[in-house]
Amino acid sequence: MTPAQQMFAIAPARGAPSLSAAQIALLPGKARWIFRAAASGFPTCPTICLTRAAWEGLQAERGEGRRLRAQWVASLFRLVTHGEPPPPLVVRTAAPFHVAGLASARRDIQPPATEEDSVDTGKPLARAIQRAFDSYGEDEPLWVDEGDAFRRDTQLVIVQAFAEGKLTQFLSRDALSGGLGPAALPGAQSGPIPDLGSRANELCRLIDAEAGAHMACLVAGAGDKLLFLSARPVQVGATALLEAARDRVERGVWTPREAVAGIDAGQLQQLLHPRLTERAAEGPIASGLGVSPGAASGEIVFTTEDAARNRARGRHCILVVVETGPADIEGMKAATGILTARGGMTSHAAVVARITGKPCVAAVRNLSIDLDEMRCRIGDRDFRAGDKITIEGTEGHVFSGALPLSRPQIGGAIGKLLDWADGSRTISVRTNVETVDAARTALSFGAEGIGLARSEHMFFSANRMLALRRMILSESAEDRATALRGLVDYQADDYAALFAEMPGKPITVRLFDPPLHEFLPRGEDDIEETAEALGLTPRALQARLDRLGEVNPMLGHRGCRLAISYPEVLDMQVGAMIAGMRAARRMLDAPLNLEIMVPFVSSAREVSWIRVKVMALIEQAGIAAEPGMHIAFGTMIELPRAALRAAEIARHVDFFSFGTNDLTQTTFGISRDDAPAFLASYRRKAIFDHDPFVTLDRTGVGELIELAITRGKSANPDLKIGICGEHAGDPESLRFFATLPVDYVSCSPYRVPIARLVLAQAASR
Repeated sequence: MTPAQQMFAIAPARGAPSLSAAQIALLPGKARWIFRAAASGFPTCPTICLTRAAWEGLQAERGEGRRLRAQWVASLFRLVTHGEPPPPLVVRTAAPFHVAGLASARRDIQPPATEEDSVDTGKPLARAIQRAFDSYGEDEPLWVDEGDAFRRDTQLVIVQAFAEGKLTQFLSRDALSGGLGPAALPGAQSGPIPDLGSRANELCRLIDAEAGAHMACLVAGAGDKLLFLSARPVQVGATALLEAARDRVERGVWTPREAVAGIDAGQLQQLLHPRLTERAAEGPIASGLGVSPGAASGEIVFTTEDAARNRARGRHCILVVVETGPADIEGMKAATGILTARGGMTSHAAVVARITGKPCVAAVRNLSIDLDEMRCRIGDRDFRAGDKITIEGTEGHVFSGALPLSRPQIGGAIGKLLDWADGSRTISVRTNVETVDAARTALSFGAEGIGLARSEHMFFSANRMLALRRMILSESAEDRATALRGLVDYQADDYAALFAEMPGKPITVRLFDPPLHEFLPRGEDDIEETAEALGLTPRALQARLDRLGEVNPMLGHRGCRLAISYPEVLDMQVGAMIAGMRAARRMLDAPLNLEIMVPFVSSAREVSWIRVKVMALIEQAGIAAEPGMHIAFGTMIELPRAALRAAEIARHVDFFSFGTNDLTQTTFGISRDDAPAFLASYRRKAIFDHDPFVTLDRTGVGELIELAITRGKSANPDLKIGICGEHAGDPESLRFFATLPVDYVSCSPYRVPIARLVLAQAASR
């Protein structure tokens, strides 16, 4: 007999089950819960199990000896109550979780009349067992356990005595409230479950303590004659999961650490955003990328002005555009949700939507817009401005009409869970914001500072955008200096407000990093309005735009290159930061922590040049010597060469913060905005396991990050390490970052709770 050839009673008709540790380890799914219930003394339907290896051994066994046959017959007799005839039988599969195609239970099988009948596949019992094993598939199994594949020869089938009496199914916990059951199954049509007596309550407590999940329990009979048959896990909403976790801790079933480990961080999104309460009968009319979670419904609008008018009238609207840019920011804020034909997970629309908490669906390839007629085509349906649609930004679906939505649910259970999580977390969680409103939202979710304030994003309003464009379009240092004077006050006020909102917490400000194509006017109307505001003719403005045009602006005149080419821009920004710190200091008596971050560097010389300039401005202002004023200097690592030359760069900085969006783009050589056009095909063909702009590529980009950290810390042991790309809000990426010597991660406000939970789970492993 091989080690895999196992057959034994997990709930014998007489006495308690007696299993070895190796046998217990074989038990997946319902077999485990049957064994646990029987071992705890709860009345359980007599049950035995056998592995595929044992069954195939029984089929192959010939001649004398027949040791497997003898053990099999002895196992079958463990189903018989003393003094009673053999009962009818039930055959079930027992998998770790439900898999489509597995055989359903075969009930009321007559017991075999002879030993030969028990293994003869022409007879009812053996035929049902063979059918159950066949449903697993003949090749590789349909599932894998984390780290190890379930071996084919240890797949299980269970055989039970047929239970007399009425069968009833119920949940161990309520699917909505999370309270201990018995409770009706979701979608049950038969109304409330019948009163099964106190034993049903006892079973709920037992199974819940053993499984730590919502379980659908199958029982026969009621009252003192209640008999447990099997159980399976049931998917429920985040509210029920959190309330159940809190209740288990209060009952002493779980420790707070076990409660933190038992929650799927991805489900927290259900509590932080509106979501659909029911699907449209016809299903989605189109699909794209879900780039900002939650759901929204409203009237279609095509322009920023129309979105603002709808908001002023108290009407919800969905901004439908080909793609968004900085000029659209006011419309994005006014809209309830955003739908774009282009873009990816790190596109302008995606980033701004996540910061502001707006649902967004991008890269809907079958979306076309006719602005002249103020109409659009989504899938095979035509819509006009004012028609209603619903978008679902978690899965990326678009529906016709206004579907019912739930409101965000942020209650006591999630707060308690995150408090427990913070007790074991070692990596700080900051947020990526530029406005006071977004900062307040992030603070309410537990953010411990700002890890990325994109200074150019502070100009996303009509008058500020004009001032920024005036600076970008200036053709001399004198013109730029004049334009910059109009920007200082804006920035100083913004910094003062952020410092006042987060006293004592670190605030990392990234120097200007505007890919010029995102900030310059586009379209005839926009060019005409900008030209008039700047006192130029449209033709003159177009000539300037042509001179500024770049073939590949994402790799063009941006980041540190802008500060080096135009030092007056750097002077303005540092001056605004200093003025903002002093203004905030006058408002409150608390320390202020500013971290100045240089973007898009590729060499230590770039960093050194800018550091010398920045430190000279700080020394000249004398702010570093003022009590409670703390200033650090660092850089974003977002180009492969910067990662490779990290040791040289680290000697000039206090911290690294990895901009994983651009690092992914430049490592793969894939435009993050254009990638959705082919990444879906790559994933279908198993060339990519996932979208690298959603979940970090560990073997390429991840290796560069590890290398940069190692080299950076070898040159500067005090180097602080942060992650500020959108991957800092993705659970799988966060688990990778938790394996590195990282001090903090920084993500969009609505992802802060997810980061807190995942990092705590990683620290507990």
